[in-house]
Amino acid sequence: MAGGHEDPRVTELRTAVSRLRRQLAAHPAEFPDRGIAEEELAALDAMALSGSPDVPRLRRSLLLIAAAIGSVSALRGALREVREAVELFSPSSRN
Repeated sequence: MAGGHEDPRVTELRTAVSRLRRQLAAHPAEFPDRGIAEEELAALDAMALSGSPDVPRLRRSLLLIAAAIGSVSALRGALREVREAVELFSPSSRN
């Protein structure tokens, strides 16, 4: 955050992570890797709060989240939003 203005990519990531966290918390089914997904979503949020997240770490967290909840169809839309937000940090998207 420079001069009180948050990087729009960070805002997008925080919004997407928040949405997925809410949907995951509301999802009634238990599944074996739910805890992993929750931990990695917390890690993504913490990285976003730092203002300059580490791109390889963002991608690693995304992969772990996708592996943990990828088969839960009710969460696919929110997971896609997180993926798209992470992709905003890729060097090719800065053009």
